[in-house]
Amino acid sequence: MISNPIFPGFNPDPCACRKGQDYYVAVSTFEWMPGIPVYHSRDLKNWELITHILTDDEKVNLRRLPSAKGIWAPCLTYCEDDGLFYLVYGIMNSMNARYFDIDNYVITARDIEGPWSEPVYLHSAGFDASMFHDDDGRKWLVSLEWETRDGYEKPGVICLVEYSSEKKAIVGYPKRIWRGGTDRGCIEAPHLTKHNGWYYIMCAEGGTGYNHCVTMGRSRNVWGPYESNPANPILTSAPGVSYERHDPDHLKPKYYNPDSILQKSGHGSYVETPEGEVYMFFHTARPFVPELRCTLGRETAIQKMRWTKDGWLRMDTGENRLSGSDCEKVSECMGGRSNTLRRNQPENLAQIETQESSLPEYPMPKIPDFDDFDSGELGNWYYAPRIMPQSFADVNARPGYVRIRGQEARTSLNRVSILARKLTSVYARVTTKMEFEPEVYQHSAGLILYYDNMNYVNLRKYYSETLGSPALSVVQLENGTKTEYNDWRVPAPGGAVWMRLYVEGRKIWFEWSADGEDYRKIGPEFDTTKFSDEYCKYGEFTGTMVGLTCADRMKHEKYADFDFFEYIADETKGVE
Repeated sequence: MISNPIFPGFNPDPCACRKGQDYYVAVSTFEWMPGIPVYHSRDLKNWELITHILTDDEKVNLRRLPSAKGIWAPCLTYCEDDGLFYLVYGIMNSMNARYFDIDNYVITARDIEGPWSEPVYLHSAGFDASMFHDDDGRKWLVSLEWETRDGYEKPGVICLVEYSSEKKAIVGYPKRIWRGGTDRGCIEAPHLTKHNGWYYIMCAEGGTGYNHCVTMGRSRNVWGPYESNPANPILTSAPGVSYERHDPDHLKPKYYNPDSILQKSGHGSYVETPEGEVYMFFHTARPFVPELRCTLGRETAIQKMRWTKDGWLRMDTGENRLSGSDCEKVSECMGGRSNTLRRNQPENLAQIETQESSLPEYPMPKIPDFDDFDSGELGNWYYAPRIMPQSFADVNARPGYVRIRGQEARTSLNRVSILARKLTSVYARVTTKMEFEPEVYQHSAGLILYYDNMNYVNLRKYYSETLGSPALSVVQLENGTKTEYNDWRVPAPGGAVWMRLYVEGRKIWFEWSADGEDYRKIGPEFDTTKFSDEYCKYGEFTGTMVGLTCADRMKHEKYADFDFFEYIADETKGVE
């Protein structure tokens, strides 16, 4: 069996494609760079983080964009006729007053690792744009058309427009084609495919929260009209019927389903193997209960599907379950409040495990737990907010170390030096050894757990004017309110200092050591659940990161040297 999620931690909006025997999945990164990681597999079970597509932070300028803006919902496809990968992505610039100002682009490459072409602007009608390559050579672009007018259903409707490869532009204006296969509202994330002469439109509905789902419609004509799959939704965490049109709220915690480990399941795309096996990729979340806070963000999961005799996709669970239409008769299941579901779960309920494919097993290298920075190249699993990590992190300046040059405060939306990786479990231990000699109080460096620029906890070494020497202390930012825990402050040892971060379920705390053997706790315990979409006021849609950081708010030149970065996470443990 394949256990879900397959990409734990911050990995939302998955889009999958196949080229020959290779399968690829791209996910969103929002304000983080490098942008759009791509995972690679040959058996749909073992995966490797192989590359990132957007790596130029001048061409993709995210500086000064608020958290949760930036790079949204990539669509990765491969066109055999062209011999090209196509990537459609959006840059969300503003969500002020619910005017979602997004610019959609397309780029191409012969090889998944690039080089990628210069971006071609498509339109700004709405987000989640997706490209479909028809068998007659034409190309179509579907997306959400974002609605801003009073008196109209929000957030909008799915629209379609043709794309001309020759002109490198869309042809005319998008036209509305689909309002959804349920009454959950908040339609988004459209993908067009073709099967046995039918055009299929797959969408997410219900908002990217607890009423999220995947739906499907079909038509003989790409322009429609599209008929709805009678079993809609075909995948969800909340299988009950709901009527939420005209409600633009995306979170909808009232639909939390206590019978499902996976919550917020939706935003799907699928691939088909040469043997005809179908697998859907979707994002999901695992909240702390009863807080309903998802510290790890939206994670990528996989589910085996099957084509029915009448030409619809259904989950292939290998069990006798309630059909989606039968679920309408069990209205009590709305929000997961039905004991019936505990005895006989609906067949569209997202599963914590799914069947393996018949493809031969193909092991892939994993991200290492221990990085000694000896390779001469920064690992591709590191990210930074809004800028490329290589702009401030150097693994060649001092062999065996990563040298991080300090820049602005960690609250900044401009140039911040945080070298981070994704938190993939709420049971994790992070350790580093640092050499840093601060000279003024504006110099600080250390270990950080970071959700966004308004929410983080940081064990730092800095210059204390009160002590007249370097010191260690913990600082917290909670929804923009800063707390310095000076009662826990201690003089820093000379030379190297070891720092350690623990995430143990709902608790987070720091420790430090002068020799790497004897560790002492510093600072209070923090609430893990608060690092989440649901709690953080200034950002959403992302996930928690852990990493190394340095700031020089005086000259932007002071640096810290880190000897290693150890990240040990128990991904077999769930979220309680």
